[in-house]
Amino acid sequence: MTSMAFDFIRVSTVLPASAARVYAAWLDAEKHSRMTGGAATVDPTVGGFHSAWDGYIAGRILELEPGARIVQSWRTTQFPVDHPHSRLEIRLRDVPGGCEITLVHSEIPEGQGERYESGWQGHYFNPMTEYFRAIPEAAGAQAAAGGAAKKPAKKTSVKKPAKKTSAKKPAKKTSVKKPAKKTSAKKPAKKTSAKKPAKKTSAKRAK
Repeated sequence: MTSMAFDFIRVSTVLPASAARVYAAWLDAEKHSRMTGGAATVDPTVGGFHSAWDGYIAGRILELEPGARIVQSWRTTQFPVDHPHSRLEIRLRDVPGGCEITLVHSEIPEGQGERYESGWQGHYFNPMTEYFRAIPEAAGAQAAAGGAAKKPAKKTSVKKPAKKTSAKKPAKKTSVKKPAKKTSAKKPAKKTSAKKPAKKTSAKRAK
C-alpha cells in the first residue's frame, strides 16, 4: 500500500490592520465576503462550517486562539473526490505597520500546491490589503464594536395627551327653601250669640 503524497506551502504578508481586526474579519461572513470579493459563510465556533468564494472553498474550524490563530480543515472543488481535507493554519501577530499574516497550508493534494500559493496572494492578500486600507483602523474598530453590541434604541414613548380636564360644572345652587308660610290657624268663627228673645211687652191692664 503506497502512502499518499502531499504538497505544503507557506505564504505571508503584512496587512494595514491590527491582528484582532483581521481575526474578526476572517470569522465574519459579511466581512470575509467583502475583503475577498467572493461570497462566504462562517460559523465562528470550533467545529463550525465555513465556505468561501461561492462554495469553491469549504471545511470546518478546528482550533481558535482569539486574535492570534485560526486552524481550519480546507478543500476546494478541485480536490480529488477521495482526497481528505487539507489543513490551513492562519497565524496573526501585530507588527509595525499592521498585522503579519502567515498561512501554513499542508496536506494539499500533490501537484496543486503552486496553484493555491498564487491563489492566496491574488485572491486573499491583495484584496484584503485594499479592504483594510480603505477602512481606517479607528473606523473599523467602531464598526466592529457597533455590530458586536448594538445598544437597543431607546424607546421613545409617545406622550399620551394630557387628559382634558373637563371644566367643572358649577355646583348646582341649592336654593334655600323658604320656610313654609305659617298658615295662621283660622280664628274660630265668632259665635253668633243667640239673639235674646224680644222682651215681651206686657199688655197694659185696663183700669
